[in-house]
Amino acid sequence: MSAPPEWKALPSDLEILRSLASRIREISESPVNVERRKLWFDHNDLKTNRPVIMIESHEALQGLVPGSVVQCQEGWARGLEYGFRRSIYHHEHIADDSVVEPFINCNWNVSATGYGVSAEKVRSDVPGVFGAYRWDAPIVDIDRDFDRLKPRTFSVDRESTLRWKAHLEHVFDGILDVRIRGGFWWTVGMTWTAIDFLGIDGLMLAMYDNPAGLHRLMGFLRDDLISFADWLEREELFSLNNENDYIGSGARGYTRELPVNGAANGDAVRAKDLWVLSESQETVGVGPDQFAEFVFPYQHDVVKRFGMCYYGCCEPVHNRWHVLKGFENLRSVSVSPWCDEEFMADALADRYVFSRKPNPTLISTEVWHEDAIRDDLRHTLRVAEKCSLEIVMKDIHTLVGEPERAARWVQIAREVVDEVRG
Repeated sequence: MSAPPEWKALPSDLEILRSLASRIREISESPVNVERRKLWFDHNDLKTNRPVIMIESHEALQGLVPGSVVQCQEGWARGLEYGFRRSIYHHEHIADDSVVEPFINCNWNVSATGYGVSAEKVRSDVPGVFGAYRWDAPIVDIDRDFDRLKPRTFSVDRESTLRWKAHLEHVFDGILDVRIRGGFWWTVGMTWTAIDFLGIDGLMLAMYDNPAGLHRLMGFLRDDLISFADWLEREELFSLNNENDYIGSGARGYTRELPVNGAANGDAVRAKDLWVLSESQETVGVGPDQFAEFVFPYQHDVVKRFGMCYYGCCEPVHNRWHVLKGFENLRSVSVSPWCDEEFMADALADRYVFSRKPNPTLISTEVWHEDAIRDDLRHTLRVAEKCSLEIVMKDIHTLVGEPERAARWVQIAREVVDEVRG
């Protein structure tokens, strides 16, 4: 089998990639990895009270696995190599409950047109992806400007996708299988997009100044998302996300309950076979009544089409829980640093996953305060004693030049779990 012509395959690059892929395969078959995989399945299926420990260590790995370690020459190969090296390092040194799977995933090359208006964002000159930005809301008057909005249309380049897949199959033949697998959005929450159109002030003021106009806008965004999902389903572009798939705010999708009705491999994947994430961090400044009127009904219309829902990210959800529990397919809920843990533990009990996000400042400040870290973990473990608990340290923007803190936090978390849970 010869390699597709688009991507130059240097013998030295292939040797590096295949060697690293072999190590990925070894890790995927190791007893500890098999145990972690089972833990995740049991956890999301509400069949264990053993907590899952995770850390999103992107900041740490930039220091511990710098780009300078990459040896491949071709651009496509360098990206794969760096991903392999980070996964291997994370498994060998961070040692949380992350799972390594023996696959290479690639996704359909799908494109979408714009909405007819766009928010041109002007970023600061601070380097890095987390710099501030500003924009002028393109919709100032919903009634006057609404007709500028256009429903998106979608297309897929199957040929380019399959050529890339064939290339990967050539490179990793006999080591790792290649799958078309991946998602097409992070969230179906819609308020992020609404604020791009209106601005945060515009969204909040519209709840009072033009409620009918805001309902019209949210209905437009809902219909657009449903249209996208329906198109993906008709075109058979959906792939399952019931394994080591990023399905929420730091969570993984392992579950035996999807696809529904035990659909066999090869069957077309439907929306109801999938996890979906919804959230509304941007409306943290509005009351539960406003959320219930202007946000939840539109989210519900989208979410109900899917199999399971993970809800939330950074927003505290305790004051809108009486609304959110109206999601019939809700399975996992983000319990952010600003959330009332005691309230949420009682509310979630053994019926939902308690997805705890400790405050990242605990490991990001100049002073490493280990006692504070342990006290925070103890509190969560005791409060959520009856819950299916995952503890996910994320949103780490700095480790103040000490990337080894990531592994140390995981070690501390495991020690505290043993101390509290025995």
